[in-house]
Amino acid sequence: MSKVQIKQLVQGRTDQDGLTETGIKGVRLFRATQAIPCVPAVYEPCVVAIVSGAKEAVLDGRRYVYDDGQYLCCPMSMPVKAGTPAASVDNPLYGVMVSLDKRVMTELATEMESAGGVLPVVTGGLRAQGIRLARWDEGFTDALLRLLQLGASQTDTAVLGETRLRELYYAVLKGEAGIFARQAFGAGNAIARSIAHVSSHLDAPISIDDMAARAGMSRAAFHRKFKQATTMAPIQFVKSMRLNNAAMKIAGGMTVNEAAVNVGYVSPSQFSREFKRMYGQSPRQWSDAQ
Repeated sequence: MSKVQIKQLVQGRTDQDGLTETGIKGVRLFRATQAIPCVPAVYEPCVVAIVSGAKEAVLDGRRYVYDDGQYLCCPMSMPVKAGTPAASVDNPLYGVMVSLDKRVMTELATEMESAGGVLPVVTGGLRAQGIRLARWDEGFTDALLRLLQLGASQTDTAVLGETRLRELYYAVLKGEAGIFARQAFGAGNAIARSIAHVSSHLDAPISIDDMAARAGMSRAAFHRKFKQATTMAPIQFVKSMRLNNAAMKIAGGMTVNEAAVNVGYVSPSQFSREFKRMYGQSPRQWSDAQ
């Protein structure tokens, strides 16, 4: 019944396609009534829950298709392709996107690790990398419903928003994506810190040696652990983050040259060459198609 209530709340508060703010920081609703092919995007740390229809994300060639049976957990910034290939007026997509606050998630992960109890074990190990799909369990469903119910009252939202959001974070850390998320936000995760640094400094020179040094690892060890965590080699990850960010900026109206400089490219020809190699069309063609 809780999931039905969540669906009714989301549908009742979204009257147009795209994102709708809820008044709770980092919590947004979204709707799509037309098919959108998978296009370059960057997922910042977040949870995406679908209540009607299906959504798709592609990370390093691996497809993740999810609906109201599973939610997507992305605990680190990831360069993906995302879309709503099956959405239509007759089959609209409705969902919730919740940003994961690094400070709060880290506090919770640390508290869980030091509480002394036995943490839930996730079956199937850690096969998923970069992104994980997790079943809507009772804890997640109830926490999401309680969070969204705040939208009916501005006072409730202001007073209880952070508490209900923390409750949802806790449900994620206890759920099927729990070990995966706790690894990303737990104390001492050098790879997650490295990714956060890359994500916020795309316009600056980034070397693998510098990333490894920041993580306190040798280049070889850093390369191995980075690929385990993200499926990609560090240099491939940085390039994907830059090009996906550039594609999003161009789609948003920024000129090709501005986008290239904004994500750290000094050579326009190199930017065009790498953009075309990744997306199959030049930045100009991409811009004209948007």
